[in-house]
Amino acid sequence: MDFEKQPQKPVAPMEPAGIRASDADRDRIADILREALAEGRLDADEHAERIDSVYRAKTIGELEPLVRDLPAVGGHPHQAVPSGAPGGYGYGPEDSTTPENLVAVFSSSTRKGRWRIGRRTRAFAIFGNIEIDLTEALFSQRTTVIDATSIFGNVEIRVPENISLRGNGTGVFGNFEVVTLEAADPDAPTVIVNGCSVFGNVEAKPKRGKRIANLINERLRKHLGS
Repeated sequence: MDFEKQPQKPVAPMEPAGIRASDADRDRIADILREALAEGRLDADEHAERIDSVYRAKTIGELEPLVRDLPAVGGHPHQAVPSGAPGGYGYGPEDSTTPENLVAVFSSSTRKGRWRIGRRTRAFAIFGNIEIDLTEALFSQRTTVIDATSIFGNVEIRVPENISLRGNGTGVFGNFEVVTLEAADPDAPTVIVNGCSVFGNVEAKPKRGKRIANLINERLRKHLGS
């Protein structure tokens, strides 16, 4: 005797507050608390207590209450959305300040670690070496432009594997190489490298193993039904 199969009920998407927090989510909350301490909104004891809670939090829902009474960086309202989720990169207002200049003349200059990169950066190396590592950088805007010039020098730019990377430049008795990347997520940051190399080297490519939680993004899309 055949029994009619019952249709499976669709699985409800997971609420953002219940999603497991990533290191980037914790760092985002820690940045807000750090600014609140600098502005006098929190005293040292309150800041230390909340920071301790940040790095013990396991879900987005545990992080959000820690900054509910504080303004976000740039004055934008807080959203309980993981930084790795689609549309959740948490871009702040575009940096309207003058470009950051990195110069190496018979020397070296390095920009790496967790830092906030502005809309435009200029790198100029003459008989020197400049390293720009964006794998842990915080992007204030969706599009970042790096103008790189190398004369008898070297400019190396490293980016995470799941952002968009584009370039336009010229090598004159030198090398200008940009490994083009196109991110699967349309909201991912885009880095554009322009410039030239004269008897030198300009190179921009992804840093192997640095993906800004690319695999987590794919799993989140499945949970959120997108």
